[in-house]
Amino acid sequence: MLRGEALAAMRGDRKLFTDLDFDLHAGELLYIAGPNGSGKTTLLRMICGLVIPSAGQVLWKDENIHTLGEEFRADLLYCGHLGALKDDLSGLENLRFSCRLGGTPVSEDEAVMALSRMGLAGREDLPAKVLSQGQKRRVGLARLLLMRARLWVLDEPFTALDVGAIELLRETMRTHLAGGGLLVLTTHQQVEIEAAAVKRIEMGP
Repeated sequence: MLRGEALAAMRGDRKLFTDLDFDLHAGELLYIAGPNGSGKTTLLRMICGLVIPSAGQVLWKDENIHTLGEEFRADLLYCGHLGALKDDLSGLENLRFSCRLGGTPVSEDEAVMALSRMGLAGREDLPAKVLSQGQKRRVGLARLLLMRARLWVLDEPFTALDVGAIELLRETMRTHLAGGGLLVLTTHQQVEIEAAAVKRIEMGP
């Protein structure tokens, strides 16, 4: 359902990657690995339609994602390095706002439950600006417990999480894949995730 064809990206005068191909189908996991600066995040953002390829194209259901526009974005859930949280809103408000933007409005009770499962019970009403990096990460990742997007694209999702949160996130990913979802992620941590197929792209010089 997701395919990259002859993708290329530049950073200034330097080629990050070129002639990169991949395909991903229901229930499959794609790891994007490589050292910092090798283009992993650029590729993730390209898959999400946030970066235009220097060459090539990304296809979803055999259609260019930029042609599909909102139809593709409705199937996509992207969690980047930065939590994309509004500092003056609480974790609860941020979560409900981001879910609504993603096309999955949730009730306050549903959002509170998701934050509690992510280890934020009692902190739901704190403004994001007073939360630690790990807590902010959990607010963003709580969307995975609520949204119904088919394609998840996650940039270092296990960073700043404790063992319990990592296990919850791993199980959430497994359930998503078992239900026919697709998952693309980068991670420096060795976390086993069951999938119909596990594919890998090695970025680097």
